[in-house]
Amino acid sequence: MKPADMISELHSQGVVTDLDKHFTGFMMLTAPNPNPELELASVLVSTRMREGHICLDLNLLAGQKWPDTASSPAIQCYQTGAWCEALFKTGMVGNPGDKKPLVLDQSNARLYLYRYWRYQQELADSIRQRAEMQHDLSEHIFLPQRMNQLFMKTDDEINWQKTAAFAALFKNFCVITGGPGTGKTFTVANILALLIEIHLPQTLRIALAAPTGKAAARLKEAVRQAKLESKAPESVKDAMPDDASTIHRLLGTIPDSPYFRHNADHPLSIDVLAVDEASMVDLPLMAKLISALPPNARLLLLGDKDQLASVEPGAVLGDICGVHQNAADAFSDVFSKNCCAATGHQPEAAKYASNLDDCIVELKKGYRFKGDSGIKMLSRATNKIESPGGEQALQRVIHRVRQGRYPDVKQFPAASVYDSRGLHDDFKRTVKTGLTPYLEAMAENLSPDVIFQAFSRFRILCALRKGPFGVEQINLLTERLLQRNGFIKAGLNEYKGRPVMITRNDYNLKLFNGDIGLTWPASDTGELRVYFPDEDGRMRPINPRRLPEHETVYAMTVHKSQGSEFENLLLLLPDSQSPVLTRELIYTGLTRAKKKVTLFADQKILIDAARHPILRSSGLRELL
Repeated sequence: MKPADMISELHSQGVVTDLDKHFTGFMMLTAPNPNPELELASVLVSTRMREGHICLDLNLLAGQKWPDTASSPAIQCYQTGAWCEALFKTGMVGNPGDKKPLVLDQSNARLYLYRYWRYQQELADSIRQRAEMQHDLSEHIFLPQRMNQLFMKTDDEINWQKTAAFAALFKNFCVITGGPGTGKTFTVANILALLIEIHLPQTLRIALAAPTGKAAARLKEAVRQAKLESKAPESVKDAMPDDASTIHRLLGTIPDSPYFRHNADHPLSIDVLAVDEASMVDLPLMAKLISALPPNARLLLLGDKDQLASVEPGAVLGDICGVHQNAADAFSDVFSKNCCAATGHQPEAAKYASNLDDCIVELKKGYRFKGDSGIKMLSRATNKIESPGGEQALQRVIHRVRQGRYPDVKQFPAASVYDSRGLHDDFKRTVKTGLTPYLEAMAENLSPDVIFQAFSRFRILCALRKGPFGVEQINLLTERLLQRNGFIKAGLNEYKGRPVMITRNDYNLKLFNGDIGLTWPASDTGELRVYFPDEDGRMRPINPRRLPEHETVYAMTVHKSQGSEFENLLLLLPDSQSPVLTRELIYTGLTRAKKKVTLFADQKILIDAARHPILRSSGLRELL
């Protein structure tokens, strides 16, 4: 069967989407010399983009069958050399730098859409340029004393928060990564205080940003709290920023356009930009953000490199931090000596450390979870499964969880989700207990902001969208459970107390995919409105009829939970294996909880997911 016929068959089965098929058809119609190799490459590029890859790695598929599922017909892929040669003959594929619809980097056999190749190249160039810039801090003789005032003493050989602070002062580009509770926002708040003091009496223009509204609100609150606790001079604290915004708002969205008001030709008027939850920022957005920065502005990226990558193509933070893994916490000799003079701690130096190695610091000491925390032990064991004895260590932790040895993690098998009557009592009890603060706040007829805060304390997180263990079914059954118990009066599209999540951006209403609101009567008219928290913490009412696409959100996917924290959560995994179940998904789901996780999952499924990290095709790490 020809590739065109196979693609049509895969389209009828849902493996190939309408977009994939239309893109492939467009490429074949416009190619001066179309051939089957281009047809197959086009559909694969499109499907890979949907899966989060930046490019199509021809080496990974050469000679293989695609897709590799037994339930679908398969296309035999070509060998790399012949495939590349055939692609160049079509007139639609060029070398890096050529303005062709597709760009083929022959050295790595990676095929890109032109604009994604350009995004990657521009981002890599900008990061390298900023990483080369460094500042002489020797004249600031107050630094060692101020470092000691701002950062708590530790028993560790290296104080990584101080090291991160020095890196941010020494370089114009700095990445601070670390797990939950390692003090990333505390560290960046003190970095801003140090930068302000270093530049006095000059006023430093500082911006704080995050990829989502909820992440921006959390960043704002965390920096505000850090300012209150900081031992910096009052004049310095007064100069620290009080606001944080989404990246889209910072750059200035243009309705119905992928472009922003701020770009390389119209840069932002700032000297320092700190971006939290950087793991959620995809390649196109990161490229547009960094191009809108003035050449000498400092960029600080904060995030957890072990979290799920962005939903859109790219794993920018992971690619950047992957460069540093080669040096294993080692820095250049110049960085090491200067860091020791400023902090009193001398990190390891290595001859092979690069400029970029000096820009990346991982915070290792956690302050959120106690020593006996099951959340900490289970998430750490999940991440370290590939280390010697890692799988056995994860099995031991899961065994202790099942024995009830950890107060903050409880596990039920997947069979405890359903019984012959519907939802199992174990599942229903967990949901009702978690939602109790929200239900009580509604019963007392409290204000929308108080009810919203109560609702935000608990969430059901699912790995899947569809099926008996997916978000759609769990939301429906949770709604019915609350209705049967008299907590809500559902049945209509909108009802008092309904929590909703936006699923499509609306730039005019300033509502974005993942924003969550609460339906509640307006105090003046009694008409139902959906209240969304603004970045300043106030609740903004919107008529339900004006909302873009949205859905009920007692449960949400782990992907959608990124940038959020909940006191208590229920993490639900399916009872069979799925490509969606990965190490990053388990880790991200577990670490959204601050106090307690109730896990509905089988041990085999957990361990199998931990064995499978997300691998996204990209050339960014090699470029850096």
